[in-house]
Amino acid sequence: MTDQRLLLLDTASLYFRAFFGVPDSVKAPDGTPVNAVRGLMDFISRLVGEYDPTHLACCWDDDWRPQWRVDLIPSYKAHRVVQARPGSSPDVEEVPDPLETQIPIIISVLEAYGIPIVGHAEMEADDVIGTLATDAGMAVDIVTGDRDLFQLVDDETEVRVLYVARGVSKHERVDNAWVRTKYGVDAHQYADLATLRGDASDGLPGVAGVGDKTAATLLNRFHTVDAIVEAAGDPDSDMGPGPRGKIKAAADYLAVAPQVVAVRRDLDLGSPDLARPRTPVDHAAVVALDERWGLGSSAVRLVEAMSGSH
Repeated sequence: MTDQRLLLLDTASLYFRAFFGVPDSVKAPDGTPVNAVRGLMDFISRLVGEYDPTHLACCWDDDWRPQWRVDLIPSYKAHRVVQARPGSSPDVEEVPDPLETQIPIIISVLEAYGIPIVGHAEMEADDVIGTLATDAGMAVDIVTGDRDLFQLVDDETEVRVLYVARGVSKHERVDNAWVRTKYGVDAHQYADLATLRGDASDGLPGVAGVGDKTAATLLNRFHTVDAIVEAAGDPDSDMGPGPRGKIKAAADYLAVAPQVVAVRRDLDLGSPDLARPRTPVDHAAVVALDERWGLGSSAVRLVEAMSGSH
């Protein structure tokens, strides 16, 4: 392992957090809210300052609810879909208008600073992160508020999650021991745990009557969902009648859910240059964006953090 370090940002997770965490009184000179823009910039400054990555990427949801996942589990993220309006596609994520107007500004800021934005058609940021974190050849820190990415944690290849559910300033460093302490399984089993337990935030029903503890017990005994399903169908296995009945009743769900829950690690992302830019690639654009949107101290902090002069 080299002394290089890759910082992967679950960008939407962070700008949603910034939008709801930074007062909406933070506005541009023309009155446009820029609380998500400035909040995200400050998050990046803080994280780059603390971890000093040599490589960096803002991973993007090119498709926040891929049809291929919906085809397998129709309820997948269905509760987050905006009600269809005449003439509009119904499959649009419910995003507050004051945040939606800031996303193009966020993209402009990242491009001006030279911070790589990486997405993939019909894929979520999670899948981009999974691909970039796998066989990266360097230590990887994944910044997210999404538990789904715990499945990528791997002590051997130095992949960990910086979990920001309690805030970026109070983030937790998630390694295998953290996952095992919290959930009773190893990180590589987390996707199977989520499959069994379900996840209301993603519209995953799970196996009726199976929560964290039962799922962990089954996984510690049988190790994988496939082996659990096999044991449920084997009258000679030592699975109790209660879990056996629940697993068998959920056979159709368990046949497809693992594909939905598993983060993809094999996308063709080309060969993006993820080297951390030490100076903005477009100084004039940085100045213009600062003047137009009133980015102020957030712009200064980001320049200083990226250069390493913080």
